[in-house]
Amino acid sequence: QAQLVESGGGSVQTGGSLRLSCAASGDGISTYCMGWFRQAPGKEREGVATIHRNGVSMYVDSVKGRFTISKDTAKNTLYLQMNSLKPEDTAMYYCAARRSSTISCPVAPVTRFLADYWGQGTQVTVSS
Repeated sequence: QAQLVESGGGSVQTGGSLRLSCAASGDGISTYCMGWFRQAPGKEREGVATIHRNGVSMYVDSVKGRFTISKDTAKNTLYLQMNSLKPEDTAMYYCAARRSSTISCPVAPVTRFLADYWGQGTQVTVSS
């Protein structure tokens, strides 16, 4: 069993930066995949970035070059560094973890990630 708790969300202006954190308890950080997903009002949840236990990361095209996913195994924490934020990045951001073995961690569609655990979310709002 694992619990995931996100933090670090907030309100910033266009071009600003935020760093999200996801503290994992239990076996969350040692799972095969961890990832960040987001959901804006009226839209479906979408993948943002994922990272395999071997360190390989994947990103949705809209955030490539702006966001960086990383993890600190010693601290049992997953991070998402978000730079050059845009209003379209406004959403609730969720951390997720997958326990089952896989050679890659799909970022899209969300259903392919096969998450076993989800956090409660942290809100990111980017104003123009």
